[in-house]
Amino acid sequence: MKRVGTLAALAFALPIAMAPAIADDHRSPISPEAGTYFISPTDGQTVSSPFLVQFGAKGIGIAPAGVQQEGTGHHHVLINTEYTAFDEPIPADDNHRHFGGGQTETVLDLPPGEYTLQLLMGDHDHIPHEPPVMSSRITITVK
Repeated sequence: MKRVGTLAALAFALPIAMAPAIADDHRSPISPEAGTYFISPTDGQTVSSPFLVQFGAKGIGIAPAGVQQEGTGHHHVLINTEYTAFDEPIPADDNHRHFGGGQTETVLDLPPGEYTLQLLMGDHDHIPHEPPVMSSRITITVK
């Protein structure tokens, strides 16, 4: 009976011990040449709210969330935040705006102030690619 208990414990513990390795395997590979960038606004620009934000991409195709196709992803705009949990789905909240329909532009309505904006591509499951496809962070002022 003791052996069955040990095997059962191993069967339970092994998947937990392997979880980080399994999570890494689920990140979609992408060429290191892939990139994303802001077309508008530009770094240092002062804008009036609401304002148009346009996204560009190179070396990566745009596909809606839920569509699993190699070499594609969709945009997320990070507002006043940094993202470091690259093996987890990007959250959806005021600081992490999702464009899972494959949109390449949006209109943001933000109160007056200074903001940082950054683009981060997510795969079909909203998980950043391997390696992550991120834009440079820009700073804008909303008047």
